[in-house]
Amino acid sequence: MKVTAVAVDPIDTYIRRGAYSTRMDFPFILGRDMVGTVEAVGDQVQRFSPGGRVWCNNQGYHGRQGTFAEYLAIAEDLLYPLPDGAEEKQAVAVLHSATTASIGLFREAKLRRGESLFINGGAGNVGSAVLQLAANLGARVMVTAGSEEDLAYCRSLGAECAVNYRSAEVVKVMAEFAPEGLDVYWDTTTRPDFERAVPLLAHRGRIILMAGLDACPVFPVGAFYTKDCSMHGFAISNATLQELRDCAAAINESLAGGKLKARISRLLPLAQAPAAHQLLEESQRGLLKLRGKIVLTP
Repeated sequence: MKVTAVAVDPIDTYIRRGAYSTRMDFPFILGRDMVGTVEAVGDQVQRFSPGGRVWCNNQGYHGRQGTFAEYLAIAEDLLYPLPDGAEEKQAVAVLHSATTASIGLFREAKLRRGESLFINGGAGNVGSAVLQLAANLGARVMVTAGSEEDLAYCRSLGAECAVNYRSAEVVKVMAEFAPEGLDVYWDTTTRPDFERAVPLLAHRGRIILMAGLDACPVFPVGAFYTKDCSMHGFAISNATLQELRDCAAAINESLAGGKLKARISRLLPLAQAPAAHQLLEESQRGLLKLRGKIVLTP
């Protein structure tokens, strides 16, 4: 594959500094996501041919070299076609988040049309992907965000209700949005608040967790199990090949229909990958605000 664009993900910074343990054969190339064009194929390849546009989001861990390069060699079963009409930089910016959203919504929460979903942090990369896939399915979605700009962005993506998380009325609005309780509560933050979340859940409500490595919050056990609720944690790196294929199919359907978008915070040359990592880590420490993904081009 000749690389067109790659995205910088938080997991890349964790792998680089050893916070996420995985097999790395040195010299090691970072990067998980890629959009590009097939240059050549092996004798056994059946699904792709030279000239085809493709994408991947599962490199750079478990012994596989990453995507921060001009050319890549990738196993056929870890590569997916890019739908006609999908813009490469927009696509690469949403792939990791959309795969995370797909696993959480469909494999874990088993979200159904008409159910209520609350996203704590709907304007972020993962939150906005969760919002779009859920709205595309026909779920009712409420989100929190931290500015009028972000609230407007969430509404444009299909949020039925969007409220500033700094507002004292958040819990009141959540209760009004889902009087019978929330079917799914998705927390994208690193500090989940179960004392707030659990009382707002419906009977057999589900909590989805995919962030907060060091979080140890208080948990109201009685209010949780007496409503037959469940909690689901997952890491995208543990997904099977079949699960990744299922996610890719859902993502491609949304990309083809123009129903999956992303914000690009920075567009930088690949040679500035160290600067991109520094920007992302400063954002993680709260030193700056990145609205959207950092995308690199060779």
